Amino acid sequence: MSAVDDYIARFPADVQPILRAVRAAIHAGVPEASEQIRYGMPAVMLDGRYALHFAGWKNHVGLYPVPRGDEEFESLIGSYRSATDTVTLLYSKPLPVGLITRIAQECVAQRGDQHGD
Repeated sequence: MSAVDDYIARFPADVQPILRAVRAAIHAGVPEASEQIRYGMPAVMLDGRYALHFAGWKNHVGLYPVPRGDEEFESLIGSYRSATDTVTLLYSKPLPVGLITRIAQECVAQRGDQHGD
């Protein structure tokens, strides 16, 4: 079992499949990424640098940091953005799997732009 598997296993049985689905959706967008626990939460790593974190909480999953995107991207995530760089996915709502994949791709793309990659 990996450290991320251990992290997910600590959550209630009804939350674990949600966290696994978030994890899978992120990896669908960034299949070459690895993972580790960073700051007490799963971090998706690319080329030795973090691309995106996700964390389970009492009522939601958080994705961090989610940079601002173009107008189209912001219109997609607007209702999920709860802070400047945070996306909140409530357990009580359907999980937007495709959107999570898109967020992961956008995080990697913007990181590349910022570093001249």
